[in-house]
Amino acid sequence: MDHVLNPFAPGAGNPPPELAGRLGLLASIETGLRRVALGRPSQSVIMVGLRGVGKTVLLVRIGAIAEEIGYRTLMMEAHDGRTLSELMVPGLRSALVHFSAIRAAADAARQGLRMLKGFLRSVSLKMQDVELGLALEDDGGKEFLPHTDLPELLVSVGQAARAAGRPMALLLDEVQYLSPAEFSALIMAMHRVSQLNLPLVFAGAGLPQLPALAGDSKTYAERMFQFPQIGALEAADATSAIRKPVAAEGAEIDDEAIGEILNITACYPYFLQQWAHDSWNIAEGGRITRQDVLQATPVAIAVLDRDFFRVRFDRCNASEKRYLRALAALGPGAHRSGQVADRVGAKLTSLAPARDKLIRKGMIYAPRYGEVAFTVPLFDAYMKRVMPDEV
Repeated sequence: MDHVLNPFAPGAGNPPPELAGRLGLLASIETGLRRVALGRPSQSVIMVGLRGVGKTVLLVRIGAIAEEIGYRTLMMEAHDGRTLSELMVPGLRSALVHFSAIRAAADAARQGLRMLKGFLRSVSLKMQDVELGLALEDDGGKEFLPHTDLPELLVSVGQAARAAGRPMALLLDEVQYLSPAEFSALIMAMHRVSQLNLPLVFAGAGLPQLPALAGDSKTYAERMFQFPQIGALEAADATSAIRKPVAAEGAEIDDEAIGEILNITACYPYFLQQWAHDSWNIAEGGRITRQDVLQATPVAIAVLDRDFFRVRFDRCNASEKRYLRALAALGPGAHRSGQVADRVGAKLTSLAPARDKLIRKGMIYAPRYGEVAFTVPLFDAYMKRVMPDEV
C-alpha cells in the first residue's frame, strides 16, 4: 500500500493516529486543570510506566490541553547529569518577564526574578551562551538552597500567575532522573503552592519507581499527587488503535492480522505502532492480512533492535550487560536480585554496583524490595538476541 499514506509513525513521543485507551485519564486531568484555573484545588499528576507506553505523548497532550484552557506552559525533560536548575531557569525566567509586564503582577514577578539568581549560580558555567539579562541587586552572596528557595520561587511564580490572571503548568518528562534532593524539593515546593491555592500545577512522567521514591521523600506526596499507571492497552483499545487509522485511509485489516499484532506486541503502544507501520508497507491491494504481519515481523524486530533497544544496550558496560543478560534468562517480569546473582555466579553484594548503575540509567527498576525488572518491554527477548550465549 502507499507508504506516503501510512497512518502509523512510530517514534519517540510521536502522537499515534488514534489515542485509544487514554481518553478517560486525559478527561480527568483536564477537569483538574479547569478547576485550578477557576481557583479551586486539584491534585497534580505524575504518570508512571515502562518505556514505550506513551507517557511522553500523554504529557505533550496535557500541555496542549492546558494551553487551550489558557495556561502558560513550561515543558522540560530531565536528563542524567543535568540539574533541575538548568531545566527550569530559561522557561521560568521567560514566564516571569512576561508576567512583569502586567501591572498587577509586576511585584510578584520581580520577586521571582530575584529568586532566579540563586539558580543562576549553579548553572552559570553551563549556560554562558544564554543571555538572561537579569539586572538585579546583589544579595550578599547567599547560597541557593533547593529545599527552602525552590518553594519560594514557585510560590512567587504562582502569585505572579494569579495576579496576571493566567495559570501556569510545569510539565516534566523523565522525572526519575532528578536527584533525590531535587525531587524532594520539588515535592515540597508543590506542597506549598497547593497550600496557598495558587494557579500553578505540575504534570510529570517517569518510570515505575517514582511513587515509592516520592513516598520515601515526603510522606504526604501520595496525597498531593495522582500516580496513574500507564501500561499496555486492553485488547479492545489496542484493536481500535490499529483498525481505526487503517479504516480512515480507506483500507482494511483482517481480524487475524490484528490478533497476530496484539500477540507479538503484548499490546504495548510503541510496538503496536511499529508492527502496524511495517505491516501496512508490506501489504498490497488495500488489505492487511496475517501473512503481511508475519512478513513484517523480522522487519519490525530489526528496526527495534537498531533504533529502540540498541541505544539503551550501548550505554551499559560489560558487567552491566552481564547483569542484564542474566535477568533476561529468568524470563519476563520481576525477579529476585539473588536469582540474578545466581545466574551470574557471583555474590549479591558484588553485583550491587552494577544493579545501582542500571537503575540510575533507567534500564531496570525495583518493583518491590529485593526485586528487579526491565523498564523496557520485551527487552529480555532482545538481550537473548544480542547476547545469545549467556555469560
